[in-house]
Amino acid sequence: MRGSSRGAARESSAAFDKTLRGRVNAAKLAEELFAVTGVVESSASLRRALADPSREGSAKSGLARSLFDGKVGAPALKLVEAVAAQRWAAERDFGDMLESLAVQALLASAEKAGHIDRVEDELFRFERIVAADPGLRDTLSSRNSDADGKASLVRGLLDGKAAPETIRLAEQAVRVPRGRRLDRVMESYLELASQRRDELAALVTVAAPLTEQQQARLRSALEAHYGKSVTLQVVQDPAVMGGIRVQVGDEVVDGTVLRRLEEARRHVTGG
Repeated sequence: MRGSSRGAARESSAAFDKTLRGRVNAAKLAEELFAVTGVVESSASLRRALADPSREGSAKSGLARSLFDGKVGAPALKLVEAVAAQRWAAERDFGDMLESLAVQALLASAEKAGHIDRVEDELFRFERIVAADPGLRDTLSSRNSDADGKASLVRGLLDGKAAPETIRLAEQAVRVPRGRRLDRVMESYLELASQRRDELAALVTVAAPLTEQQQARLRSALEAHYGKSVTLQVVQDPAVMGGIRVQVGDEVVDGTVLRRLEEARRHVTGG
């Protein structure tokens, strides 16, 4: 986020944290925020009105109250009013914030239940399963496919195999992608899960599985470097041939054979 949206995001997050400290039902809060996100996403005119930086915050929060009072609980309504009252630099940022708070509320529910780490792992595995199956990926990503049908397919894949929060987030990702590719949506959810757990996620790409000892050494090295807890998300890709590629946020350390071959090719060809 840029400009005034950064401050708006901080204020919205502070309001969200205050709401959670009020002993609300986090799962219910998540559902209501997802519902509000869906309504806002479905109407460009409404989105513009609620995110318009030229309008007074009180006018925008009043509009949010008139729209959603009686349709969501008091905690969700107060939070939506607080988000709408901020000065957003772009309509997209307003929608991103609403969605982010809904996801965080569901993750807070999983955290309270003691299985947020399981949810994070299952979201990652689901994203990798979809990525590895072009037909499934195309079906779940298609804008022409019925949203209910895609959600039903997700439930069929995950029901009985994943936590309720995982299934709900996966359903949300295919129902309301908000113009993004499915893998981008899942990546954003995973980033929020890592933030919730106050840790970093390292995407590790290897040609062959790492032993538990190798994973422990790598995790220890990364935690020493970054100064905080690190979770490894290991992906096997025979195309890398050997070595290891580690990505933490925007930082990438690529020590794969494929990369070294590419460097050698560029050196020889001058390309």
